[in-house]
Amino acid sequence: MTLTQTGTRGFKAYTAKHLDDLLKRGHLNAETRLRVRAVATVLPFRVNPYVVDELIDWSDIPDDPIYRLVFPQEDMLPSDEVSRIAALLRSEAPRDELQATVRAVRMRMNPHPAGQMELNMPRVGGEPVAGMQHKYPETVLFFPKQGQTCHAYCTYCFRWAQFVGEPDLKMASDDAQALVRHVREHPEITSVLFTGGDPMIMSAAVLRRYVEPLLGLEQLESIRVGTKSLAYWPGRFVTDPDAADTLRLFSSVAESGKNLAFMAHFSHPREMESPLVQTAVRAIRDAGAVIRTQAPLIRTVNDEPGIWAEMWRRQHALGMVPYYMFVERDTGPQDYFAVPLARGYEIFRDAYTQVSGLCRTVRGPSMSATPGKVCVDGVAEVAGTRVFVLHLIQARDPALAGRPFFAHYDPEAVWLSDLRPAFADRFPFETEPAAGALSALEEPPPR
Repeated sequence: MTLTQTGTRGFKAYTAKHLDDLLKRGHLNAETRLRVRAVATVLPFRVNPYVVDELIDWSDIPDDPIYRLVFPQEDMLPSDEVSRIAALLRSEAPRDELQATVRAVRMRMNPHPAGQMELNMPRVGGEPVAGMQHKYPETVLFFPKQGQTCHAYCTYCFRWAQFVGEPDLKMASDDAQALVRHVREHPEITSVLFTGGDPMIMSAAVLRRYVEPLLGLEQLESIRVGTKSLAYWPGRFVTDPDAADTLRLFSSVAESGKNLAFMAHFSHPREMESPLVQTAVRAIRDAGAVIRTQAPLIRTVNDEPGIWAEMWRRQHALGMVPYYMFVERDTGPQDYFAVPLARGYEIFRDAYTQVSGLCRTVRGPSMSATPGKVCVDGVAEVAGTRVFVLHLIQARDPALAGRPFFAHYDPEAVWLSDLRPAFADRFPFETEPAAGALSALEEPPPR
């Protein structure tokens, strides 16, 4: 199989045109492969040789968790939609007809959840500032143009719309000075998060062009880099030609007096088994960065307490700081991956009891929803009513952060919008009574 040279750094990657040959490794039949290819016309597919050869157990297809993490599955989309697209592929339909069908499916999948485009983007003169989000007062997110791809795409990714070739859905900017100006104009900003895509797809020289202008801003306390590179391409920090330059850039952040928070995404313990990962972690920490770890709770990938407990223990042993367990967002194939909130809380609780206090820096399960990061703290009975106990870890309105509130217990709820307020006619972040709000003593109807 021939590898294509793709990406801003020119590393090798398998793309959708290699998908059928890759699937043959798992001995999938022709019809299954066609239906998987149909899903891959809607959702992005990209994977590199490290993931294919080092992380996936091809004797365990289709159940291998890393395979499910990066390869589309035929049941990720409604069966009728998959069948329609598969028929177009089988008949070699005109490209325009295929693309129109695919785009209609994408637009039904909530490509930008939680007000990312409408509420989070700063505006100047009424016009949105490209490649930037400013949801919480103290933190601004920046999407560097050259970092809007990944070493491999996760099938659950809530930013799938960045990678499907729809320009009006993509967030990106190469204007580092616009970021500097925005920070200076907002003295409440103390942290910048580079995100994507994956900023670590960029060379050290390109990354430097975005990071160095921030080092002289006294108001900044931290610079964050959100990345999956430790799991999917650990050689980035060990064997790549500019690995040493990258680590020197990290050191320069620490030397400037700012905290460099390396936000590492690990979805399964297998991603930490390679000695190369362990070497990369040491190198990043030696450069002065703090590595914090996070991942969503994903059905069929990591929806067992033992998996999370093992991840947190390994991360702590390597000197990383467990940070977040997220709830799968309300976008893309959410129905396929989502774990009910009640079960998610049980998984978090049972994993939490298996680790020492030094691992209990982790928070969750947390929904990154429109009003903020909503954490499910537990299930309780209050005044004879069974409820979820929740609070906002972070809030669009800072006054709401840390305030507990209640929702009627619903064993099937998977997202904030599925919940109804308990003991009130609205949640603290709502200005109007919630649709279908119940009185304090009413129970929600069975689902």
